[in-house]
Amino acid sequence: MLSDTPRLPTVTESSFLLSMITLILMAGILYARLDVHILLICTVVLTMLFSYRCGYGLTKQIDLIGDSLKEATGAMFAFILIGMIIGVWILSGTIPALIYYGLNFVSAAYFLPAGFLVCCAITYATGTNWGAASTIGVALIGMGLSLGFPLPVIAGMIISGGVFGVNLSPVSDVTILASATVGSQVQDHLKSLSIVGLPTVIIATVIYYFMGNYYIGMGTTSVNHIVELQNTISHIFQITPIVLLPIIITLGMTLFKVPSQIALFCGIFCGAIIAVIIQSQPLNQIFSSLNMGYQIPSGDPLLDKLLIRGGIQSMMWTFSLAFIALGMGGLLQHIGFLRVLLKRILPHIRSTFSLVATTLFTCVLGNMATSEVYISMILNGSLYKEVYAERGLSPHMLSRLLNEGAMTSGMLIPWTTAGAFMTATLGVSPFVYAPYAVYVWLVPLITLMSVAIGKTVLIPTLSENV
Repeated sequence: MLSDTPRLPTVTESSFLLSMITLILMAGILYARLDVHILLICTVVLTMLFSYRCGYGLTKQIDLIGDSLKEATGAMFAFILIGMIIGVWILSGTIPALIYYGLNFVSAAYFLPAGFLVCCAITYATGTNWGAASTIGVALIGMGLSLGFPLPVIAGMIISGGVFGVNLSPVSDVTILASATVGSQVQDHLKSLSIVGLPTVIIATVIYYFMGNYYIGMGTTSVNHIVELQNTISHIFQITPIVLLPIIITLGMTLFKVPSQIALFCGIFCGAIIAVIIQSQPLNQIFSSLNMGYQIPSGDPLLDKLLIRGGIQSMMWTFSLAFIALGMGGLLQHIGFLRVLLKRILPHIRSTFSLVATTLFTCVLGNMATSEVYISMILNGSLYKEVYAERGLSPHMLSRLLNEGAMTSGMLIPWTTAGAFMTATLGVSPFVYAPYAVYVWLVPLITLMSVAIGKTVLIPTLSENV
């Protein structure tokens, strides 16, 4: 019943609702193979019914959903810009040139480890894994498929490099957010992350090397086909270093902390100019590529798979998914379903290992419930801040776990804004590329193992053992 004064949900209501949301999404996607959009609509309706029980009428609920969408306006607009940039960069020859030149310098044996380290470096320098995935990531997919590597493997490698870079970059918004949420110094936060992050990146590089050799051993590469592919590209596009200018400008502006929307728009404009001057494309073709993506067949099935993509319309699946998911997340966040549940659990967590494991788990749960990494980080940071202080644990230990729990898992859940973006950009679902995102799942595992055996050398911020 609708009451005059809205109330916080009970623990029973919160537990049941979050369990049902998780069950509906996981069972529907993994087992029944149902459309994720309709599943999310079902969870939104369920959440609205529970919100009504807590005294929130339809008008108020719509206002809360609107607040959540308003906070994500920048990210939602980025979906549209990324679709435009992929379409026009293919038409301008920028992405084809990256594939063409890359195949000259990258050998199959070192493609996965080299690509992983390149993604690490670019994301670290720019502070954005979304930008890296939509620029160098798209080019790496083209190179990797040309060399015969499966798309999920390439996507997992790109995601791994992006997560490392964005977590440890001093210019990343995730770094600033995690530190500010718990009150830790950025330098201490990055130092704490690097203790596990840097050794893990070495381990991941080695794993990608052996993984790459495994696929080479399966006979997935063909030198003759690579040469044919390069010849086809050079016949369709004017391949010259000048066509790389859009990606150089975009990455350069990002590196100097120009707002991402401005950097992407400049990349779109530069790509359009290059398409006119270098590729002799008419204005109507440029407008078509911005909206519908590159649609000109080459006659080569592999090249068509690499290049016929992009455009605003290619991002509408992702856009609508994020729109629905953020609406549900807005209700769960503002009405307090997750907050009530966590406050009941915390007093029962006594050991350091249990606290660390619970923090990582609730960061994942926060992503699944709210569909937004930033919301999960803020929510969990606010809830755990006093608990860590009471137990003598440093603030940067908590801020680090926010990165290792929320940031990493956000890339592996299809209905988060990050997971949906990567699905649209890389062309494969997080559930499919997750096993190959080595760095992403290795970091929290190493953290849990080090805490379990009481190795404070690996985690110097802990003031007590398990």
